[in-house]
Amino acid sequence: MRGHHDMGGEPAGPVERTEHDYAPWEKRVDALLVLLSDRERNLIRTDELRKNIEAIGPDAYDKMSYYERWITSVTANLLQRGAITADELGRKLAEVEQREKDGLL
Repeated sequence: MRGHHDMGGEPAGPVERTEHDYAPWEKRVDALLVLLSDRERNLIRTDELRKNIEAIGPDAYDKMSYYERWITSVTANLLQRGAITADELGRKLAEVEQREKDGLL
């Protein structure tokens, strides 16, 4: 049975082959993945990234961009490994939201 994300061999639109500028947050997600997957930290592996991306429900998956799927997967992986707790994540998100409201972002 195919997962929702598995589009191999299915008709699709053209592939955009031109480079584009990445948003700063997309660059940060990429850098975070590089840091988390290095040999010293070994906090995420490619198969874990893929597994958690494939676990995203169809509705959410279709609404997310490439890097949104990555950060969702990285977050799930860090929670699964116990590297962060849901409470720590919630506190940090609230802190960032407050900085945004205060115009500091």
